[in-house]
Amino acid sequence: MPFEPAACEFAVDSAVESGHPLLVVVLARLAPLPLSVLLGYDQVDAPEDEEAFRAPAARAASLGVAVERLRVRSPRPVAALLQVIGEREPGVVVFGPDRSRISRRQYRKVARALTERAPCLVWLA
Repeated sequence: MPFEPAACEFAVDSAVESGHPLLVVVLARLAPLPLSVLLGYDQVDAPEDEEAFRAPAARAASLGVAVERLRVRSPRPVAALLQVIGEREPGVVVFGPDRSRISRRQYRKVARALTERAPCLVWLA
């Protein structure tokens, strides 16, 4: 899913100013279909989604910021994201999906989980 442009700008600017690496995370719900995982069908992304995933990382890298791109596919993506946050201990989490491609209910669910359970600052687009 593409990111909100303002979220990308804030995330990259924060990484540049702080000197910390940028971790670009894309969440996806992984349906429990073992055969799909074995055959690699869970890895298929649309070209525009791949470009949206690559763009903030490329911008940050061009500004001299270390970048890591991470895809999180899980039956429970919000819990998986919180686990990644707990392991990586970022200074700020920027949650900025393209709002036209996520339901209001799903956005609120993720935003609430982040603001209540993330052990760092949270910026919502």
